Amino acid sequence: MNLNCHLIFSLYTIYGILSKVMASKGKVRGASGQHPLVQNVTVTEGGTANLTCRVEYNDNTSLQWSNPAQQTLFFGDKKALRDNRIELVRASWSELTISISDVTLSDEGMYTCSLFTMPVRTAKAYLTVLGVPERPEIDGLTKPAKEGDYITLTCMTQGSKPAADLRWFRNEKEVKGAKEVNASGKTFTVRSSLQLHVDRNDDGVAYTCRVDHVALAQAPQQATEVLEVHYAPHVEIIHSPAVPQEGQYLKLECVSKGNPSPDPVMWTKDGTDLPDLDRVIVEGRELTFTSLNKTDNGTYRCDATNHLGTSSAQYVLYVYDDPTTLPPSTTPPSHPIPPDPTALLGSHVSDPTVTGSRDPNALGQHSTDHALIGGVVAVVVFVTLCLIIVLGRYLARHKGTYLTNEAKGADDAPDADTAIINAEGNHAHAEEKKEYFI
Repeated sequence: MNLNCHLIFSLYTIYGILSKVMASKGKVRGASGQHPLVQNVTVTEGGTANLTCRVEYNDNTSLQWSNPAQQTLFFGDKKALRDNRIELVRASWSELTISISDVTLSDEGMYTCSLFTMPVRTAKAYLTVLGVPERPEIDGLTKPAKEGDYITLTCMTQGSKPAADLRWFRNEKEVKGAKEVNASGKTFTVRSSLQLHVDRNDDGVAYTCRVDHVALAQAPQQATEVLEVHYAPHVEIIHSPAVPQEGQYLKLECVSKGNPSPDPVMWTKDGTDLPDLDRVIVEGRELTFTSLNKTDNGTYRCDATNHLGTSSAQYVLYVYDDPTTLPPSTTPPSHPIPPDPTALLGSHVSDPTVTGSRDPNALGQHSTDHALIGGVVAVVVFVTLCLIIVLGRYLARHKGTYLTNEAKGADDAPDADTAIINAEGNHAHAEEKKEYFI
């Protein structure tokens, strides 16, 4: 049927050309200046392509559109190819516009617009069809993964033309993957791989594979997977107050992190079960003393376990006496000193796998203050003793006998007045009294 249709249109075309030639009898005006004008068209697969052919000067000559297989689509306003997707948009002596709906990749190629002058003039327009990439898929995810595992995530998309670009994101931050492109007919299959060494920080992290393509400029395709990582517990004990005293309220909280969650936790005292006392309350992860007592002294341990391991933390409690005047919260009582500071001074001790141990009752700061004061006093005493010793040695070196005027003449004088006179006279005339021996 299509062959007959094409034959009829071919005869019609020849008849039209001959009729115009005979009618004009050499009076073709400006035929050499007529030329059809077309433009290349790009359309996304599944969309609609409009092909337009225009001519500026036309003396009632017909226009025709042909497909890449040289099949006539429209001759003027007459449809030649029976394809319901192809429709006439506008037909006149100066323009012929047709549309192709639901475009497929097979529609891509060179389309020809012909102007039936003598000779026939043509113009070619290339129809480019963009292949839309399929929604990406992520493979290789193990749920749940274990801390320390190596896993490879693979993202794939098919049907893109030209080849799509795949990008990886860890939450919102882009990370690099290894891309591979393979041709499949007119379209491309694209893969991208991402290798991970997972740890507990990857638990709950979203990895997204995004497809970038010219056909998806407005709405890029993407796929997201959230990692679930199982890891052993980590335990820490949080406490208050800093210096527990008799009669005070004290709460110990066992903070444990692990996946699966290590519930419940277990509290022990000195390696045995907790005493059955009304003022010692265990609620979930919390151990509460409503009113501290000296009998509460000891080492309290919190254990948390899941299928990947066990972790524990310790808190050494020493209850101080209640002073008559309560000290500030940052100053410990001065008189009660535990018998063994290394064993009884409150401290937070954890197992080797737990970091960040604490010392809840430590008096190191206050002991440092007392030591500083004692050191200052010792220095002052030492300096004072040194000054006394130096002064004593100085006085000893300058010790002597001092004679008064009375003493100078007292040897031969009967009384004090005569001694003074003798002393003055002897001093004044010492040079005059000379004795010569022959």
